[in-house]
Amino acid sequence: MSHVMNTYARQPVAFERGEGAWLWDTEGKRYLDALSGIAVNTLGHAHPRLTTALHAQVSKLIHCSNVYQVREQEWLADKLCTLSNMQEVFFSNSGCEANEAAIKLARMYGHNKGIEMPSIIVMEKSFHGRTLATLSATGNRKVQAGFEPLVKGFVRVPYNDLAAIELVASHNLDVVAVLVEPIQGEGGIRTPDAAYLQGLRKICDQHGWLLMLDEVQSGIGRTGKWFAHQHTGILPDVMTLAKGLGSGVPIGACLTAGKAAGLFKPGNHGSTFGGNPLACTAGLTTLNVLEEDKLLAHAEQLGKFIRDGFTAQLAGVDGVKAIRGQGLMIGVELEKPCGELVGKALAQGLLINVTADSVIRLLPPLIMSQDEAQQMLNILCPLIKEFLQS
Repeated sequence: MSHVMNTYARQPVAFERGEGAWLWDTEGKRYLDALSGIAVNTLGHAHPRLTTALHAQVSKLIHCSNVYQVREQEWLADKLCTLSNMQEVFFSNSGCEANEAAIKLARMYGHNKGIEMPSIIVMEKSFHGRTLATLSATGNRKVQAGFEPLVKGFVRVPYNDLAAIELVASHNLDVVAVLVEPIQGEGGIRTPDAAYLQGLRKICDQHGWLLMLDEVQSGIGRTGKWFAHQHTGILPDVMTLAKGLGSGVPIGACLTAGKAAGLFKPGNHGSTFGGNPLACTAGLTTLNVLEEDKLLAHAEQLGKFIRDGFTAQLAGVDGVKAIRGQGLMIGVELEKPCGELVGKALAQGLLINVTADSVIRLLPPLIMSQDEAQQMLNILCPLIKEFLQS
């Protein structure tokens, strides 16, 4: 009997090693990884530059403390701000911690304006984490159930609906920020209208609110840009990152600009492990490899190849509702719940995920080749057809 707490519906497999886009289980069977640890293993598995950099850092210094200056943290912050045009970075260990920092920033921003009970607009079907505050911000009743009372201070509206936000603005004078995913990941790889983020930026500017973008899943090159919002030409006041930033080493980041910059002072926020030398080395190496190997352009091109492949192979198949996404953040929505496809794909040596009950979610590593993507299509498309015909 395992003494690990039963918090996951785990698949019956354990992995022993990986290389590139492939994993091997403890029995020696090979699997194509189209999930990359849920958008985490940006550089795949055992990338030589990453493993070399981590080995070198481990031999020097893993952790000191944020009581002292951390050079690796400063280097990574400089790189992130150069790529994003943001001004400051707070480092944490995960996406939900990064979002906690964003929520605290919004509340401090509101209190500084004299608002006693500041509120944040959040979206239906969103996902921001599993801490109490980020759980409360999340638009999924299933993950909230059993953890009441939830944290107050969130106003929920439909995703991709600017009119709903304007309506809140006309009735709620305590709103201080909007927290939104540029692409909803856990919600089913839902992409908004092209002008949605631009409209949010305009509304936030009109009302003096912070625009806070949760790029935990969509950031770090996954959509073909460094950050998904860069497809729209806007700049947020707050942006959160995690998942792919460390290529498997836990790290999160909360970036600020404009009126959100400079809000936190010493003692307002902190983290014991956040931004330690090892995690920041992983982050900096990941960004450098993405840049030098031109993997953002590759992600955009490969994502189109995969979506086009699904469109061609699933054309005319009853039960396929939508094929959508951006870059290597891809969803295939079916007309019925399809969780059983995860096990069927696993049996054929392919790792996928199903989210929002009926959306096959694919988040391949950015180093996946076109040949490997074709292998993925050749396994998954027949499984989808067979499932829909059963």
